[in-house]
Amino acid sequence: MAKSIIYFQNGERIIEAGKVETRMYIILEGEVQISLSDKIDKINVALLKKGDFFGEISLFNKTPRSATATAIGNVKLAFIDNAEQLRLFLIKNPVFAAKMVTTLAQRLAKTDEILVGKVSELNRLKITRDV
Repeated sequence: MAKSIIYFQNGERIIEAGKVETRMYIILEGEVQISLSDKIDKINVALLKKGDFFGEISLFNKTPRSATATAIGNVKLAFIDNAEQLRLFLIKNPVFAAKMVTTLAQRLAKTDEILVGKVSELNRLKITRDV
């Protein structure tokens, strides 16, 4: 994986929401801010550190990026360009594979929690309008 290293300086965009690309990143040094935007407001949703990963959704689904990732300070990243590279990396790095499964489960649980909250909010609005 030594050839698959890339560097970013403070404030540089690593990925941009809406862009179509499939690269996944693993943070080797530095921090990365993950943010969402609706063209009016920007919301910082996560600050990732050494050992964390991002960009996996586009790697798996080949869909446009859902978030923007920005370097905080100088950042050194390893990158994976396709599912086969990821599979081989996970076989060689079982500790990271276990961490990735745990992290993805936590992210899914958080997404479910947000979704349930939004459905409840919509139902309350519907009941209020029907009364």
